[in-house]
Amino acid sequence: MNEEDVYCILGIDPGIARTGYAFLQKDYGGTITPLAYGCIETSTKKTHEQRFHDIYDTITALIQKYHPQGMAMEDIFMNKNKKTIISVGQAQGVLMLAASTYHLPVIHLTPPQIKQALTGYGHAEKGQVERMAMTYLNLETAPAIDDTSDAIACALACLYINPSLM
Repeated sequence: MNEEDVYCILGIDPGIARTGYAFLQKDYGGTITPLAYGCIETSTKKTHEQRFHDIYDTITALIQKYHPQGMAMEDIFMNKNKKTIISVGQAQGVLMLAASTYHLPVIHLTPPQIKQALTGYGHAEKGQVERMAMTYLNLETAPAIDDTSDAIACALACLYINPSLM
């Protein structure tokens, strides 16, 4: 298989405390394989600026390692906590800067779009989405951190919503 026969997408669930990420590879035949996934966790003992710098450094190192052709990012959907909305928005900005540095197009998906793509129902429960993602990727166990599962689901949804990505 040639490099041209695969497409790698980076799925992101942004946050200042935890940013989930997932690199999924889709081959020309449509098979999707997880390359890497996990969670960037930042220390509450650091300033916001230092935490965002840690997120930037970690995600750019991962981008350099896995060479994705695009980034799918979960957008903020509804949150009553204004402080959370602001910090998630700031994390999104840092992650979009990383994407821009490597000329990656960013596709923004809302939680209902992700749920619809994976379960067929835009108001599915979080557990249903996680189970579908595990099934699609043949994962025996779910990631320990929800943010990682959300990043996997975001990347998968992007590949399903945009089947022409190749």
